[in-house]
Amino acid sequence: MKAIDINTTLIDGYLRLLDNLSPTSKLDLISKLTLSVKTDITDRKKYFYKAFGAWDSKQTADEIIQDVRNSRILNRQIESF
Repeated sequence: MKAIDINTTLIDGYLRLLDNLSPTSKLDLISKLTLSVKTDITDRKKYFYKAFGAWDSKQTADEIIQDVRNSRILNRQIESF
């Protein structure tokens, strides 16, 4: 089965389960599902924009570069044949 077929089968199964609910319960479920989708969208946007920004440090660029270079460990050993 393809993913689309599985999703359609799941949705149909849920609809059969929900047929027994009252109209008020169905409307409540619709509003909660809508709210969850909106929350997912806003969270994704928030995390996307949070991924961007300037580097926040009190060190100058030259100091950061020097720290990176000083933290390197060179232990290259040349093996003989």
